[in-house]
Amino acid sequence: MKILRDILFRVSILEVVGSTNLAIEGLASDSRRIGKNSLFFACRGTLVDGHDFIELAIELGAVGIVCEALPDKLHPHITYIRVGNVSGSMGWVAANFHGNPSSKLKTIGVTGTNGKTSVATGLYDLFSKMGFACGLLSTVENRIGAEVYPSTHTTPDAIQLQSLLQKMLEKGIGYCFMEVSSHALDQNRTTGVAFSGAIFTNITQDHLDYHKTFSRYIEAKKKLFDGLPSDAWALVNGDDRNGRVMLQNCKGSPLYTYGLRGDGDIKGKIVENSLEGLLLQIQQKEISTPFVGKFNASNLLAIYGAAVLLKQNPDAVLTHLSLITPPPGRFQRLSKEGCPTVFVDYAHTPDALEKVLITLQETTQGQGHIITVVGCGGNRDAAKRSVMGKIATQYSQKSIFTSDNPRNEEPMAIMQAMLLDLSLEEKVSVLMIESRSEAIKAAFHLAMPQDVILIAGKGHETYQEILGIKHPFDDVLEVRNALNEYNA
Repeated sequence: MKILRDILFRVSILEVVGSTNLAIEGLASDSRRIGKNSLFFACRGTLVDGHDFIELAIELGAVGIVCEALPDKLHPHITYIRVGNVSGSMGWVAANFHGNPSSKLKTIGVTGTNGKTSVATGLYDLFSKMGFACGLLSTVENRIGAEVYPSTHTTPDAIQLQSLLQKMLEKGIGYCFMEVSSHALDQNRTTGVAFSGAIFTNITQDHLDYHKTFSRYIEAKKKLFDGLPSDAWALVNGDDRNGRVMLQNCKGSPLYTYGLRGDGDIKGKIVENSLEGLLLQIQQKEISTPFVGKFNASNLLAIYGAAVLLKQNPDAVLTHLSLITPPPGRFQRLSKEGCPTVFVDYAHTPDALEKVLITLQETTQGQGHIITVVGCGGNRDAAKRSVMGKIATQYSQKSIFTSDNPRNEEPMAIMQAMLLDLSLEEKVSVLMIESRSEAIKAAFHLAMPQDVILIAGKGHETYQEILGIKHPFDDVLEVRNALNEYNA
């Protein structure tokens, strides 16, 4: 329980109606989560406006309301706090309510279009192997030490986020590694988080259904670095032309770059790249790792650089770095003797798909065909569908376009959109199979043992979202079943 006036610290208040000498037992931005003596945040979302639920929140037990516009009906026993931005205010209040836990942790944020999960999870694994108590907030899962908590968003909302950070502190966690999405930054979910460091992996076309323009997408990512305090470091991918952009106006120190080319502070070089893994040179010292591909070499440089900036011994970091493995659904290799080699990857953007397929081309060196199973999500950036279709056919001998998470769209309409930029010759190499399960089976029917199959788009997800319902579906499980049945 906290007193309302105490948890309003750093909130820009425009007007108060009622008393702030009020006991608050919980916070909520969803009226379905209101409890007794709660403070309700009337957030304006993309689909619903929290102001429409103020009366319901009061009926359910809210004693305080944070809003941008006062309702017509004011209850005498309710306190109303009018602010300019509810979502930003919620971050500060949630941090205050939970005792500002991030300031007592080493909290590292990772942002970028691709690689967030690999870098955040890699840091969690690395520091855990080095004997530190760690927390992880990621697309795949949230972890507090060895305990796993389900993840519903890449970055939780401000209330859930601060609650998880508080739990980490209570469990003796010292380091928290978290993915920070552009949606989270735009919606102020990380307001109130005291970051000790921030990492930028890369930026390519994604989420334009939400941000509308690429420049607004870049601006959202940049908010993480613009908000760093002077004692927090920043580490950016120098191989990405927008890496330096992230450092403009950044008050943090030191500011570091990493990369496989150029004159970055953390330098890497690929010595060998095969389907079994990488032989990688970092700061002129070699390590062997089960990660595959140039994009993973870049992720490993980010992990190494962050660990060094966190004051860890460089040689100890390299030793333990060679022991970590890719997270589930991130270029996850599945194989069985006498069967095609299969990779399951979350690649759902043009850039990610292209990087994965180029990696497969480089590592197979023409010794076998590449067969790609891929789809595009419904109710998301439609402009990338034809681009992804083109990339799949350009780098694969055979492509199977299938359903991803169609959501409220017709799967076949999405698949047809993926054909739009293809020539007649390219269309000949494409199969259209709506059932994702049947598409994966078809890939195995087409494949010879020396071939490579890429199952792209869903990665770690264990469901397919169709018309608002999440149906159980796991690419990895489907592949394992197919491997067992291959040539049986």
